[in-house]
Amino acid sequence: MTITALLLVITAAFCHATWNFYVKRIGGGPELIWLISILSNIFYLPAIIYIFVVQMPTFGMVEIGFVIVSSIMHVVYFMLLQRGYRHGDLSLVYPLARSTGPIVSLIFAVIFLNEVASLQILVGSMIIICGIFFLTGGFSKRAGNVGTSVMYGLMVGFCIGSYTAWDAYVVSVVMVSPLLLDYASNTFRSLILAPVAFRRKTAVVALWNDHKLGVILIGLLSPLAYILFLYAITFTPVTLLAPVRETSVLITVLMGSILLGEGHLGRRLIWSMVIIGGVALLASA
Repeated sequence: MTITALLLVITAAFCHATWNFYVKRIGGGPELIWLISILSNIFYLPAIIYIFVVQMPTFGMVEIGFVIVSSIMHVVYFMLLQRGYRHGDLSLVYPLARSTGPIVSLIFAVIFLNEVASLQILVGSMIIICGIFFLTGGFSKRAGNVGTSVMYGLMVGFCIGSYTAWDAYVVSVVMVSPLLLDYASNTFRSLILAPVAFRRKTAVVALWNDHKLGVILIGLLSPLAYILFLYAITFTPVTLLAPVRETSVLITVLMGSILLGEGHLGRRLIWSMVIIGGVALLASA
């Protein structure tokens, strides 16, 4: 892995962890997703205009079709994640989703993108995935409904792996700009969730009045995190990047322990070192 790709993904992980930290502090449901999608489109509109004016990308039915499928996959992911947290146990849904996602994307990258997973890549990936699973609690807490929690955790993880592999193909083979792809996904989400936001407009106004800074940061950093990752994919295999991307979980969990006082800092530091070891193994591949 090149140092440029590693820096892009690590920076993306910090951006991802930061906006997740603010989402955790703010709370909210579909109305928050709609609000940050609208803000993201406003913030990144100048960059989109620049791309169309200077680069003049050509969009045919093939490109549009791939972008639409990607947008649908991301909406399904958000909806499943919310349902999983409502009907399952966070301590099962979250670690299962974040640890199975890289496995799925790695498998799809090998099958559909003709990438090669060496033994070093496989070992490094498994170290990171296992570290993430136990860092986030593993099965230490018994869920009220284990079957439901496991089902949603696996489905969300499948969505993560699927859209990661699909988007990798879109930006590296179909050659759609990562920024355009993410912008289209945000636009699709804002349109789909507009009726919900309209019904809950009081909640939307309250989110803006009470958490203006946090909402702005989410709107800026959420797209940036994924755009940086997508740019790295254009010149680096998914088999290397997908597991490293999940280090955002490491950062998020540590921020929760230190800044939100969630505890278990010692145990989490141990598993953090395990994850860093896996990243180092992949970085040298």
